[in-house]
Amino acid sequence: MRSSRFAISKSDSRDAGSISWLLAQTLWVGGLWLLHFLLLPAIAKIGLASLLVEEISDALRPLLVGLAAVCAGLQVVVLVRAESLTSLWRDTRGQLLLVVVVMAGSYFAVPRLLAGTELWLMFSYLVMAFCGLLLVLQPLPQRYVRKP
Repeated sequence: MRSSRFAISKSDSRDAGSISWLLAQTLWVGGLWLLHFLLLPAIAKIGLASLLVEEISDALRPLLVGLAAVCAGLQVVVLVRAESLTSLWRDTRGQLLLVVVVMAGSYFAVPRLLAGTELWLMFSYLVMAFCGLLLVLQPLPQRYVRKP
């Protein structure tokens, strides 16, 4: 029996899961850290007006938080497919991803409900960034680990 060249083998799906997990993680965790700890301080240091730096920050942070929510959602799907639905609240990776999704939701919801929420926005942004850092230290979901 001849296999189609378009058929996806079991190892290819394993590779696709691990690649999507790592790519999503790189995009949102790297983006959050890059903006807050590298890009904005560098822009402020080169001498741009503080209002301009604040304007850039106000424009880019919500975009990166939205990207973090979408990528964390993708990672939730990969984790559930690799292990089980219960791994979301029993596994450290699932707990971190749930915190990120909740913080991203609150980043957009709290300013609509309350006034003067600048501290909350910064808090939720930094919680997402540090959860991402902890997530980077976790292993890939078990199904996607290559066995020799």
